[in-house]
Parts: sequence; C-alpha cells; structure tokens
Amino acid sequence: MPDQPYVIDPAGADLHGEADLLRERGAAALIELPGGIRAWAPTQYEILKRLLADDRVSKDPNQHWPAWISGEYRESWITLWVGVTNMFTAYGADHRRLRKLVSPAFTKRCTDALKPRIEELAATLLDRMAEAPDGRVDLRSAYAHPLPMQVICELFGLPEDRRADTARLIEANMDTTITPEQAMATYREIHELLAGLVAAKRERPGDDLTTALITARDEEGSQLAESELIDTLLLVIGAGHETTVNLIGNAVHALLTHPEQLLRVHSGEIPWSEVIEETLRWAPSIANLPLRYAVEDIKLPDGTLIARGDAILATYAAAGRDPLRHGESAGRFDLSRADKEHLAFGHGVHYCIGAPLARLEASLALPALFARFPDLSLDDTHGPARLAESFIGHGYRVLPVRLG
Repeated sequence: MPDQPYVIDPAGADLHGEADLLRERGAAALIELPGGIRAWAPTQYEILKRLLADDRVSKDPNQHWPAWISGEYRESWITLWVGVTNMFTAYGADHRRLRKLVSPAFTKRCTDALKPRIEELAATLLDRMAEAPDGRVDLRSAYAHPLPMQVICELFGLPEDRRADTARLIEANMDTTITPEQAMATYREIHELLAGLVAAKRERPGDDLTTALITARDEEGSQLAESELIDTLLLVIGAGHETTVNLIGNAVHALLTHPEQLLRVHSGEIPWSEVIEETLRWAPSIANLPLRYAVEDIKLPDGTLIARGDAILATYAAAGRDPLRHGESAGRFDLSRADKEHLAFGHGVHYCIGAPLARLEASLALPALFARFPDLSLDDTHGPARLAESFIGHGYRVLPVRLG
C-alpha cells in the first residue's frame, strides 16, 4: 500500500465530513483505522457497489488477509468484527452454507407475520412514554431501542434476564473508541453469554430460532460447528436490532430537524416508505463496515490499484451522499428526491438478511409514534442529542424529545 493514509477518527464525530475529504483523494482512499490497520475506503457509490458484488473480494480474513493470517491485530477491536466464524466473515461455499441456515426465518413473508406483535409492542411502549411526568423522554431508550430489541429477543428465545447484558455488549461491540483490553473482555463476555443461551436451550428447547439452529447443529452429519452456531447468534441478534434502533432514531431526528418535510408526511403527501428509504440513504445505520479483502489485484477505473490481500472498508455513508450518484443535493435530506437508491443494507451475496424485518419495524414504529405524539419535538433542556462514538454505527446514543 502507498504511504500517508488518512487517519480515521475512531469516534466518528464527523462521518460525512470525513467522507467529503476522502472523495478528494480519488475513487478509493487509503485510510488508517484504529490500531494502525490500513484499508481502502471506496468514496463513490458505483465503485462500492461493484466491489460488494465482486467475486475477487472476500470477507474471510483467515483465507485472504495476510496481516491477520500472520497473527497481527488478534487482540484489538477488529477481533470483534473479523475474529468470528459466521456468514458475516465467510466466503464462497461456506457463506452459502451458513446463510442458508437462517435465511428462511428472515424472508419478507415470515417477517410480515410479525406485524401484529410489533404493533402491540409499539403501542405498549408509547403508553409508557405518555406517562412521563414532564412530557420529556429519551426516544432511544424509551422507544427506538426496546422495540427492535424485544422483537429479536422473542424470535431467538433470549430470556429476560439475559437481555440487558446482551444489549450492553452489543453497544460495546459498536464502540470503536474502546481499548484493546476492553475489546477482548467484550469478546469473551458475549461469547460466554451466548454459550450459556445455547446450553439452556439444549436443556429446555423452545419454539424459537436458537432452538432451530441448535437442532441443525446437533443433527448427525451437520457441518455447523459449535463456534459457528454461537457466532451466528451473535450476528443475527446484534445486527437484528442495533441497525433498526439507528434507523428509527435517525428518521425521527431527520424529520424533527426538517419540519417542513414532516408536515408533508403528516398530510399524507409523502408516504412513510419514502421517509425510510431517504433516511437509509442520507444517514445509514451502519456508516462503515469492516472488513473485506482483495483476493487478487483489483484496478479501479481511475487507476487506483487495490493489491491482493489489501483490506477494504465498506463505506455506506459516503456512498449514500455521493454527488456522482445523487447530484449536488446529495448531502440534503429530501423526501421528494426521485432517486433514493442506497447501499445501506449492502449489495450482492452479503446483502443484509434482516432488511425486510428492519423495514417492517420502521414502517410500523414511525407512523405510530407521530400519530400518538403529533407535536413531538427535540428537547435540549438537559443537553442536545448525542451520537454514538463509532465510525461503524451511525445513530444516536441519546435522543431527548418533548412529547407535546
């Protein structure tokens, strides 16, 4: 790799400002991630889309990332993302095998069957919010987080006494400012928690997806290893709620800071589906996703060479606001925009398996919230909304609102 990479802010304080600076460096910019990890950051929508679907790009560090294979970065934050064995880090036949285990549960048909339960949960949470004595709540902790968390926990049979720790560990996983010691402690604790869940479900099976995965694991001749089972649970439980938390929070913040557009939604002129897609383009739940690796040399149209073994960061936030795709107004939240195409759920064989569930939850949660509290507004009485410290996750850690 060439010298002088752009050093990424671990806290992600200005994700879109960084993306603008990286665009000035070409179709893909050399960057340095926390811990000295070097990678390429595609800055253009079309380039990223092409790389996401390119067979010459892998997600398996054990086969295609020389630095990892040689033992580098094994005890750092990146272990939480690449030191797992599930469909997130699999390549080729292994990816197809692992994805096949869970994909039937996340089809649109299956997730649509969850609609009555999601509506029920949303109504319950809104009732609790209405009881706030001063009419002020943190929307994330009161609504945006517990709704998708409850849905995914019920799907996988995660008992009540494990949910708080699971949520805490998933949040720690998304925090890219933690020390290597904190990262490894998080890695060990979350694997112990999920191993305990598997042991409990083996003893007392239930009508849930964890039991279904265990059954597949324990079938004679099964190719699913125990580590793959636990890491698959980590992936689907974590990604199955955290990204939707951000989608709901980002959509609410965008609407409350663009009141003229919110009025058009209230009037029925603009459907909620357009709110969801523009939010995913303008403020995707995952800004940057580590990591992919070049299986062979890849030359980009502008002459940039991504050499075999080089790491690649999937830059969804940069792609969503790429002026080459969305014009000079790419940085503006605009519900009337004709082209809202985005890569927020990925592209190609690794396209997010939970996309139908995320869209369904948001399509129910958002209109229910604004119907119940039509005068909802941001509340900075005790401080402004605060983004999570992460260059990976893109969402609000605290989102204070006044119910009106």
